[in-house]
Amino acid sequence: MDEKIPYKARNPGGGRKKLKPEYNAGKNLKEQMDAAVIRYKDGMTLQAIADALSLNPIKVRKLLITAGIYESDIAKMVQRTFNDYRETQSYKDAVLSTASALKLSKASVTSYLPYEKGAYFPREAPVEKISVGAERQRRYRAVRKLRTEPTEEHLWEVVLLYSGVRFKTYSGLPFTYEIRKGRNGQYTKELWIDRRENSKSLAWSSVLLTLNNIKEVGAVVDRPKALGDIRGVTYIYGMFYRFGLIDIPETAKGRSRKRVAEGTSENEKQLKGEKRRLKR
Repeated sequence: MDEKIPYKARNPGGGRKKLKPEYNAGKNLKEQMDAAVIRYKDGMTLQAIADALSLNPIKVRKLLITAGIYESDIAKMVQRTFNDYRETQSYKDAVLSTASALKLSKASVTSYLPYEKGAYFPREAPVEKISVGAERQRRYRAVRKLRTEPTEEHLWEVVLLYSGVRFKTYSGLPFTYEIRKGRNGQYTKELWIDRRENSKSLAWSSVLLTLNNIKEVGAVVDRPKALGDIRGVTYIYGMFYRFGLIDIPETAKGRSRKRVAEGTSENEKQLKGEKRRLKR
């Protein structure tokens, strides 16, 4: 009877070596995407970006779609149709179904879809299901839309996306807000400010009234009260500055930076005190 050869465990990292170990497709894609985004935000056309990066315009468009900053009616239609089919079909079948439904070629459909990077989530996906980068791009798109067309609908979209984000008041004091859901599962149009304990909610009507008092988007507003004698305008002032709806005086920006510096200094003092106590 033949003797059984004992099993020899493989060494970690064994197997066929990569022909080009320095090559990283994900890293290369991100570098191209970042380069395209910077140029697109500077106002360059798809063709100009393509020439600068030695790419074709269709790939540039796909990179920008992946980054979440390129929008067009056909892109929205393709992505919406694809997302509907994708709920019940594989990626390949969803592409084919989309092409058939919209009378487009398969290549045209894929050119309006983002590069696959793990699970694909549509723009309507909950914030907790998307990456930090995707969430940041979603905010960027919403703010840009709000500045172009400052309507109640666009403002509400931005306010929802910035829930939990840190803002600063005119005097540089930090605060955040949250928007809670009612019993019916829908958001209540109240902003709960966390600046102080037992802070009262900020009514949506106050936010809207302040929006209507803006004379020119992006113009300097000297102080919160210049937007009206409105309850909670101190917080709304800080929010609208971050949204790009207003600008603030340089003196106010200086106070904000000073608050940050003072906060850092205080944290350092607390850290040193804690170290001294540990040594005792």
